[in-house]
Amino acid sequence: MYNGPYDQLEEQMRLTIEGIKERQEWELINNSKFGLIHSADPAMRISTRYGAPTPDDLDELLALVWKKPAFFLAHPKAIAAFERECTWRGVPPVTVNLFGTPVITWRGIPLVPCDKLEMKNRYQSNQWYGTTSILLLRVGEADQGVVGLHQVGIPGEIGPSLSARLMGLDSLGVASYLLTLYSSCAVLTDDALGVLENVEVGYYHDYDHRESKVK
Repeated sequence: MYNGPYDQLEEQMRLTIEGIKERQEWELINNSKFGLIHSADPAMRISTRYGAPTPDDLDELLALVWKKPAFFLAHPKAIAAFERECTWRGVPPVTVNLFGTPVITWRGIPLVPCDKLEMKNRYQSNQWYGTTSILLLRVGEADQGVVGLHQVGIPGEIGPSLSARLMGLDSLGVASYLLTLYSSCAVLTDDALGVLENVEVGYYHDYDHRESKVK
């Protein structure tokens, strides 16, 4: 540690900024005023047919956002549930590398995992079940899709819409900084965002029963 000292202030700010960005991601999805979940038009909301997310459900979502869909946004548990349904039907989804990470796709559209999509839990028949939502987005101003909003020219800007301002020193010489991040998002047209609701993530197939029926 003494041979390779590090800047304590820089490390503390880095960790704080990471926490702020985690919160930003949650707000962009769940905020009651501008979050994606609440910004979807009622006509762009559909429900799963049987609870578990099937290929048919994602096809219906693609039928809503059919003009240049960019990606699905789903909780990792919802993606796992979709993969189980694909395996059950014998249509395993294709995997691609996205930013150096393997991501599954459906109809060529990647399913991007995001754990900020909230999970609603319930207890039934001595077992926990969870439901969530899957989003499908078209992005970019040029395509009249979903866009991020930023505040430019803020005092003490150290990154896009991120500022750090020195608040002063205490009697022990400890510096205090105020970190502020300005962000929002907007859905430019109604057909840029679709939501698949009531996605059940706790259903598992009985493969032994299926094999006995095949025989």
